[in-house]
Amino acid sequence: MKVFGWPLFAAALWIAIWPAHSALCPVWTPTRASEEIRRLQQQLQHWDDAYYRQGQSPVADADYDSLQHRLNHWQHCFNPLQPAYAPQLPGEGEHLHPVAHTGVKKMRDKLALAYWMQGRHDLWVQPKVDGIAVSLVYRHGRLVSLLSRGDGLRGEEWLAKAAWIPAIPLRIETGLEEVVLQDELFLSMTGHQQAVDGGRNARSQVAGAMMSKQRVPLLDSLDIFIWAWPDGPATMTERLQQLSRWGLGVAANWSHRVKDEEEVAAWRECWFHAELPFVTDGVVVHQSLRPAGKNWLPGEGTWAVAWKYQPPEVSAEVLSVDFPVGRTGKIAAVLNLQPVQLDDKTVRRVNVGSLRRWQESDIVAGDVITLSLAGQGIPRLERVIWRVAERHYPQPPDASRYTPLSCYTFSAECQKQLLAKLRWLSQKTVLNIPGVERSTWLHLLETGSMTHLFGWLTLTPEQIAAATGLSRERAGQLWHRFNLTRQQPLRRWVDALGVSLPRKALNALPDQQWESLTQRDVGDWQALPGVGAALAKRLVTQFHDARLQALIAFLRQQGIPAASMLGMGIVENRQTKTEAQRQ
Repeated sequence: MKVFGWPLFAAALWIAIWPAHSALCPVWTPTRASEEIRRLQQQLQHWDDAYYRQGQSPVADADYDSLQHRLNHWQHCFNPLQPAYAPQLPGEGEHLHPVAHTGVKKMRDKLALAYWMQGRHDLWVQPKVDGIAVSLVYRHGRLVSLLSRGDGLRGEEWLAKAAWIPAIPLRIETGLEEVVLQDELFLSMTGHQQAVDGGRNARSQVAGAMMSKQRVPLLDSLDIFIWAWPDGPATMTERLQQLSRWGLGVAANWSHRVKDEEEVAAWRECWFHAELPFVTDGVVVHQSLRPAGKNWLPGEGTWAVAWKYQPPEVSAEVLSVDFPVGRTGKIAAVLNLQPVQLDDKTVRRVNVGSLRRWQESDIVAGDVITLSLAGQGIPRLERVIWRVAERHYPQPPDASRYTPLSCYTFSAECQKQLLAKLRWLSQKTVLNIPGVERSTWLHLLETGSMTHLFGWLTLTPEQIAAATGLSRERAGQLWHRFNLTRQQPLRRWVDALGVSLPRKALNALPDQQWESLTQRDVGDWQALPGVGAALAKRLVTQFHDARLQALIAFLRQQGIPAASMLGMGIVENRQTKTEAQRQ
């Protein structure tokens, strides 16, 4: 957890920078708010105790940070005068830093960085090494203190462990009375690629090793990255050269002069994918010129800023749970979220999957989850990181009411599945009705203009306009698209019905009229590719279902499929040819 990397001021600062869409306060009674805050505070304190006193890290860094921010947000909502929550250091963490750790302001994006860089000179970029911040203090060349960052003003003394970390020189050759270095103690890696490997909780491993009462083998693998020499030479070049002569040259190998935000962005992208000897979570841009160390204060460092990588996971609060019914009758669980930014997407919903998975995950409104992006940029639920104490479970639909043949007609219980069926048949590969939105179908259903799956075939342009609010011109265009579907071949209308016919079997279907299709027996169906004995029996049952037969009778009354388009279908052949040419 980022307890050493966040000074006390960060908790208060979070309230100011929390995104507007995430700043909504929970609608809780004072009693419930007090209980929810108490539980989360106790959990954070438990983790702090394990981390500081036992050297253990029972929770991922990002999850801890997210919940700490959320607790401070709740406190701001219900008790704004209460101090923001900050990790409680052990009693030994009372040693004063010779020079305060200021922390670095986080830049939201490249544009924000460009504004900061304007008018500044002699700028340098470094990887933002993900470890724990410490101070090294040398007097007359001898190491006399190794302090954890703590709250930026005071930290815990770890000098005894310095002798067990080969990367830290116990003596340096200098004529200076005192040298104070601020740096990152990190876990040395081999070929670490941030884009592929992520953080691997390296920071927590370092903290655990430093907090352990005994010498642990991991200390041999620690290294040091000096990112500040408060009262050192005037220029970055001189500072880096001298540090290298002392055997502290890691920073010199990873520091580059930059003149604008584009160069910073290039290094940031390069280091995100490159093989590095450490874990990073972004870049830091330093201005070589900075004030004397006596003027440094937590939260007031204006000479360095960080531009972090977009995290592979983000946390979000669940606002509600929906249960959409798919066209085949399957019920899913979808979480409505307070909007969060994940990569270049604003995520408001995430599909949990089946009802069973939702029940096993035990997620209700108020819980906090983490998200990542799966293939093709689809949001994916990773885990639940916090569950609210007061749990109100929504009632999902009765799964026994829904099958592939249910909800061909409109009712309140059938609205979701019928809409899913209509959106399915609108697709280019089915009946190809472009320009018709979900809201359009919903208006047609709710106004009573259409009562069943194919009711739109009998609508007039005037009825469409009255039901949807479309202009006469657009209603006429939609009416025309509806009527074009009459020319589609039989197999596409079979697909629109939503029967359990695999794509291979559908493409091989030889029938040209409804009569021969409905007279198929088990053997006829099983002769098609991808249709086994069980599915063949199910298809016979489906085509003898009264609801399906009623829809087929309606389509036959409408002259569908059109007599001139029987067989393979002129329309389908033309569309298939056009699609192939486009590909």
